[in-house]
Amino acid sequence: MTMKQKYEFDVLVIGGGHAGIEAAHAAAKMGSKTLLITLHLDTIGMMSCNPSIGGIGKGHIVYEISALGGLMPKLCTQTYLQARMLNTRKGPAVQGLRLQIDKYAYNRLSKQMLEQLQNLSLRMGMVEEILLDKNKKVCGVRLRDGTIYRAQTVVITTGTFLRGQIHIGMANYQAGRQGEEASVHLSSWLQQVGIKIGRLKTGTPPRLLRSSIDFSKLTYQEPDELSYLFEFSPHKVINTHPCYIAYTNQKTHEIIRKNRHLSALFNGSITSIGPRYCPSIEDKINRFPDKGKHHIFVEPESASSEEIYPNGLSTSLPYEVQLKYIRSIKGFENAIITRSGYAVEYDFVYPQQLSPTLELKEIEGLFLAGQINGTTGYEEAAGQGLVAGINAHLKHANKEPFILDRTESYIGIMIDDLISLGVDEPYRMFTSRAEYRLTLRQDNAFSRLMPKGYKLGLIDNHLYEVFCKDQKKIGQTFVQLRATCSKKELLELFAESTYDKEQIFKRTGKVLSSRVLRTIQAEIIYEPYLKREERDIKRVKQYKMLSLSQTLNYFGMSGLSCELQEKLMRYKPANIAQAALIPGMTPAAISLLIFKIQERIRHTL
Repeated sequence: MTMKQKYEFDVLVIGGGHAGIEAAHAAAKMGSKTLLITLHLDTIGMMSCNPSIGGIGKGHIVYEISALGGLMPKLCTQTYLQARMLNTRKGPAVQGLRLQIDKYAYNRLSKQMLEQLQNLSLRMGMVEEILLDKNKKVCGVRLRDGTIYRAQTVVITTGTFLRGQIHIGMANYQAGRQGEEASVHLSSWLQQVGIKIGRLKTGTPPRLLRSSIDFSKLTYQEPDELSYLFEFSPHKVINTHPCYIAYTNQKTHEIIRKNRHLSALFNGSITSIGPRYCPSIEDKINRFPDKGKHHIFVEPESASSEEIYPNGLSTSLPYEVQLKYIRSIKGFENAIITRSGYAVEYDFVYPQQLSPTLELKEIEGLFLAGQINGTTGYEEAAGQGLVAGINAHLKHANKEPFILDRTESYIGIMIDDLISLGVDEPYRMFTSRAEYRLTLRQDNAFSRLMPKGYKLGLIDNHLYEVFCKDQKKIGQTFVQLRATCSKKELLELFAESTYDKEQIFKRTGKVLSSRVLRTIQAEIIYEPYLKREERDIKRVKQYKMLSLSQTLNYFGMSGLSCELQEKLMRYKPANIAQAALIPGMTPAAISLLIFKIQERIRHTL
């Protein structure tokens, strides 16, 4: 092979999906000379599955990306079709903003914004090898055409492309996404250098032609009139495209049951594990045989496309079966499939091999972000990409790493879960994963994290000044309200579902934004619980690094359930912080472990 010219950069990012976008954007904006290498420049930011961003748990991540100066929230503001706030019947801590996105506008804008970013270059190509020096430190990458790019830090964000295999019925072929080539050599390289790799699965439903659907038979989904989206600045929401709900029925289920053996999931073609909380329709029918119907969210893909996304019908059944069960659904009787649904299997890296910065422990300078770490979802990928890109820049600049704690952010929870417990199925964020979800809300994401984003150089001076004024107004309003209202009156002013703006203005003399009002409301209605969480967080920080002996035998330990004994023996947590993450772990069990450690310390004195 003829040696090609070498090119020098500070940070290299492999992959142009949602993780790659954030990694490249963060590194370049912080001052690193950055190169984004992707298989196709025209598919940067492409939404392979549902063109929506946010939701419960996922929306919290996007707010945090916004507070840290990431790109996804800006892209959302300019490309949304419909906005809804989910879970509004519950408290503000578990609500979630969800936007239906114009996938083609998002894709185009992603490329455009990256092209205009100082310090960032884009390059189309296939990376086949990460180059290491004699000390097993990253020193660059080699492309399939022989081109070598030099850098001391590399971020891999390959999504489903590592040895990607698409399945439709009995047919299967290599691809990272329908119509796009898989990355085979990079996956082989990871294995050759000793990285432990596994296999996961995800899927997507067939797309339908808009004009072939009878929307009069479907349930209309009311959008929400909001004054803010994911960005800090207010935005008058204009919902331009309706969304609907359809339902499967017994006939649908019967068609799927009769043809289940043709699904790649059940015929032995697929051996990997898919996402439990977003299963294929054939998997749903199999797992919930007594359920008479399932929701289908009928959503637009783009203002410039006639394709509709039937969210809830992910499948790997053959095309003929897909068409048959689709047409058994009310409103879909004459539906035309424009693209078949399919399942895709791909390689991932077991994330316990990563540090909290998302750098591989065994290969200095190599960072991983997104589905390669076992997650699923655009939001989870973007959150990881942001952290990886920040840390790739900081490593190149010989500065202290950036680590988010699980007590201060959902991104921190996700990374801590991944590197401590690993995954046995694609990881998805839920508010239930947060031990302190009253503290980690959407409305206070900016107060929690924007100072960090500003310190990193990802938030500009003007925005930060506006943010500081906003925070000052919140503090002053609290003082005024508490000076003029009893606790009972405060609770009446800020009832769970709404708040009395007129009375609040009379008492404070301030016209307050809906976000400020929502933050004040949450702090008031959750006040006693927030104080309890604050005490718990302090206690966790005090004890979390207490070491647990790797030889400790938990079997038969009095006070621990048999289930927890078994899990502790399986996971072998290194400290109390890791033990607290084990599913099913209780505060009482943690207290017992702390007691055991302290008892052992006393005996050794």
